[in-house]
Amino acid sequence: MITIDALQYRHLAIGTLTIPPGITSVIGPNGSGKSTFLKLCAGIAEPESGTVFVDDQTPRQTGIGYVNEFPDRNILFSTVKDELASPLRFRFTPCTETDRSVRNCAETLGIGYLLDRRMQDMSGGEKVLVAFAAACIGRPRVLVLDECDSHLDADRCAWLEGALRASGAMYVIRCTQQMETAATSDLLLYLEKGRVLHAGTPAGVFSRLSDTSFYPLSWRCRA
Repeated sequence: MITIDALQYRHLAIGTLTIPPGITSVIGPNGSGKSTFLKLCAGIAEPESGTVFVDDQTPRQTGIGYVNEFPDRNILFSTVKDELASPLRFRFTPCTETDRSVRNCAETLGIGYLLDRRMQDMSGGEKVLVAFAAACIGRPRVLVLDECDSHLDADRCAWLEGALRASGAMYVIRCTQQMETAATSDLLLYLEKGRVLHAGTPAGVFSRLSDTSFYPLSWRCRA
């Protein structure tokens, strides 16, 4: 379990929250603290007070894969093959093992056709696919995705759903503005003004939100 207790970080405040294995989606208005919450779960930020534990370890002691909304800002290498290999090379993984893992990861996720491409020549959606694969290649225990689906069309969103299930990650925590995507999750969190106001199944959370002015009409139509 991911357990959060008495968490305080800037405007974010969460008393007690438990996230079981599976896919958790985080939704809410702009400025509600979604990205901050994801960064705390990924260990990019640390609580000012309180705790975040992944199976009794801090996020920084845990294998984490992270993809943000604009993955091209974090590109390190010029080719897809080198970008995918970078997490393993930073761990001093032997070259033969790294090459094998890159091929296997690309084939498993269905992006082998991109391996010989240059990063600068790819579309925003293709860069998301590569960033996701790079986050998965080390087989992290936790995958954290911050609205990376905002750059994907319907077909690639469907690809991402399948890739998440095939990633082997025990925990997936993602922020999304796509309510169809949120509806497929095992757990749904609704954040507002730095607080988790609702947590539960997608159907249960959507039901509780449907009567509030903070639940946009477009969301109601999608749900």
